[in-house]
Amino acid sequence: MEESKSYFYNFIPIISEVTQQERKKILEKYPPPELPTSGEFFNIQNEAVGNIVNIRVLLNEFSVQTTRTNKHYLKIIFSNNLGNINAKMWDNHGDIEKYITLLEEYSVFHVEAKVDEYLGHKSLTINRLVPCDENINPFYLLAYTQQDMEELTVELFSYLYQLQSPYKEISLAAMDQFWDQFRIRPAAKGYHHNYLGGLLKHTVGLMRFARFILKFEENHFQAVMKLINVVEKAHKRELWDQFQSDDNSQNLVWNNTIDHLYRMLSGMMQYKNNTPNYDALMTSILFHDIGKLLEYDHAGKKYEEFKYLFPTATDSNFATRKQTGITMDELGVMIGHIPYGVLLLTKVIENEKIQVSLEDIHLMSHCILCHHGLPEWGSAIRNPQTIEGYIIHIVDFLDSRYENTELIK
Repeated sequence: MEESKSYFYNFIPIISEVTQQERKKILEKYPPPELPTSGEFFNIQNEAVGNIVNIRVLLNEFSVQTTRTNKHYLKIIFSNNLGNINAKMWDNHGDIEKYITLLEEYSVFHVEAKVDEYLGHKSLTINRLVPCDENINPFYLLAYTQQDMEELTVELFSYLYQLQSPYKEISLAAMDQFWDQFRIRPAAKGYHHNYLGGLLKHTVGLMRFARFILKFEENHFQAVMKLINVVEKAHKRELWDQFQSDDNSQNLVWNNTIDHLYRMLSGMMQYKNNTPNYDALMTSILFHDIGKLLEYDHAGKKYEEFKYLFPTATDSNFATRKQTGITMDELGVMIGHIPYGVLLLTKVIENEKIQVSLEDIHLMSHCILCHHGLPEWGSAIRNPQTIEGYIIHIVDFLDSRYENTELIK
């Protein structure tokens, strides 16, 4: 990759030493997903009010609503690969009862509708709704990262190939097993990386931060302080921009974050005499959100991860599920991605018969369990108890928030 590339307000250099031959081998073994080739995608913001449009969309959710005059209508959220599309359908001649059955059964629809606008927000008023019973290519129907997924793939594996044994074997065994789905999955339903390819992008983002802290800087405590200083400058710019704007409702990405980062740095200093295990940390980063393969559901998702973890379990209702936009998986939400991450880590080690110390298994498991930092944020551990545990939380915290500052997702 080009050495001139950078991340995090152009502060972190992206350096990946991969030859063209190595790059070719990576992409042959771990191909990125095929993306739509046509540039002609429906964007409601480009449509004039009153236009009649004919589009194919994915159903996310729907509900029956009532106006102030006691008139019923369907409130529907569709999506395509540019994001969500709000729509409504009036109850003309009993249309609601007719279409609820179709909305409950199908996921993809051909829609004929008129473009409307209310308080500056465009939406669709549906005239005709026809279900489409066909295989789903999720990249045509759900938003996906606009960053180069081929570059993200090469960067990820360039880092994994540099790991020492047994961490390299653990990481590559996981990707051999899960790459088909890992490469396309979102990292969230909302807030950050909530689009196809988000899990890959977020994982690479954490690795960039971790490499800066442990590889590019001589002192990892000073490295974290430098990152906090970047956040402080960014927050000052946010505040100044808001001061100069008439809109005081804009979201401040770095609001209420600096004190937390300093508290985490202070906790990290308890372990100032410990040398961080870089390879264990990078492996933990790979697994920190891999449980989201099971936690979320969406159009185009497969369910092999459940079978991998629970091979003797009787069949569930996977074949009859109606997939829509990004939702919480009805089974996955009962456990969550953090415990799933530990389950997948230990399962890979066991299935591949990889020799790794009991201490290192606990170190990586601890990093996965504590990467949310605080119990009220979903951490399974009250406080990180290793320097690696503090670092993985800090880099996850920084990357998830920085995502919301980027113009190109």
